[in-house]
Amino acid sequence: MVTPELPRARTYAYGKDRAQRVDVYWRKTEPGAAPRPAVLILHGGYWLHGDKAGWKYFARRLTEEGFVVLSANYRLAPRAQWPAQRDDAMSALAFLKDNAVRWNLDPQRVAVVGASSGGHLATQLGTFGTGSAQVRGVVALSPVTSPSLAYHDGGKPTATPSQRKLRGAVTALLNCVPGVSADEECLAKLEDSNSASHASTGDAPMLLMHTAGDFVPISHSNALAGALTAAGVPATVKGLDGDMHASGLLAGEKTYPTILAWLKERLRPGS
Repeated sequence: MVTPELPRARTYAYGKDRAQRVDVYWRKTEPGAAPRPAVLILHGGYWLHGDKAGWKYFARRLTEEGFVVLSANYRLAPRAQWPAQRDDAMSALAFLKDNAVRWNLDPQRVAVVGASSGGHLATQLGTFGTGSAQVRGVVALSPVTSPSLAYHDGGKPTATPSQRKLRGAVTALLNCVPGVSADEECLAKLEDSNSASHASTGDAPMLLMHTAGDFVPISHSNALAGALTAAGVPATVKGLDGDMHASGLLAGEKTYPTILAWLKERLRPGS
């Protein structure tokens, strides 16, 4: 019996900063093989922490399905303030496309998957500028699509510890306090960080998922999906049972098949 070859994995720099690194997962192909679709993964962690290595298992599963996968780190707050995180996500995406020949991938068939704050960045890639020109689709688990809403919810008397932490993370991300006395520069950064503010006809289709007890409520995705739908962009919001958050939604094998089927449909040739 022939043992299948394990996916190759290697770390590359896509920028000069120590945080600007990607782990690339791919399988060797025969000469002349058709280019493969690709997925860029963006980890969560309140924009404050987290690491690409946490998505190793998911990345390897996708390579088994014929995808080339890049899992990216990016500059974190408070050392780097918004929009450095979006800039890094865009740079990682450009690195992926610039190296299409190296990994035999199709630069026109790329999707991005993100969770929590990484889901926020994923939705930014799908909406900022002409999102569909950058990625073919976005899958976001528990995405913080609206830092404005996160800041507001974290200040409520009923806010959970995680929501209060997220409120503080928004101020670290923006390097300002977006309250009633905030200056115009702070409010402009806050608006720019809200993914729905960039929604337009040219955006990428999205699959957005939350659990019922998620501390990032489904209202984040409902608002973004509403803006996308109004612009004629397909957007699906799925509510799930339980209280898992971000990559926790992948536990139990109920969510992964849905994500995989969606990615295959969006990234099939000619779609």
